[in-house]
Amino acid sequence: MKQIRPTESELEILGVLWEKGPSTVREIHDILSQTKDAGYTTTLKLMQIMHEKELLQRDTSSKTHVYTAAISQQKTQQQLLDKMIDTVFGGSASQLVMQALGHHQSSGEELEKIRQYLTAIEKEQKENR
Repeated sequence: MKQIRPTESELEILGVLWEKGPSTVREIHDILSQTKDAGYTTTLKLMQIMHEKELLQRDTSSKTHVYTAAISQQKTQQQLLDKMIDTVFGGSASQLVMQALGHHQSSGEELEKIRQYLTAIEKEQKENR
C-alpha cells in the first residue's frame, strides 16, 4: 500500500475538500484565508503539486477547474496515526490513548462512545481466539 504523507498545508486543503466536497481553487483559498495568511497563487501552486502527487483529482471539463480529494479521509487518518504511534509512542496505541484522554476534557457522551468501542473490541478479540 502506498504511504500517504501530506504536509500540514496539504492536510488543510484536504480537510476542506473532505468537508465541502469538490471545489475550485478560489473556494478553497477563500476558506483557508479565514484562518491563514496565504496568497491565492500559493494555494493554486500547492493544489497543482498535490495533483501531481496524486493527492487530488482535477476536473478540467469546464473553464474553472474543480478539485476533489483523491485519497480518503479515513485512510489518511489511519496511516498518519499509525506513523505517529510508531514514532512518538513507541508502537503503543494505549500510550497514545492515555495521553489523549489525560490531556483532553472528554464529554460524557465521548466517554460512553469510548466504552462502547472498547467493549466491541474485547468481544471481537474473544470471538477470534
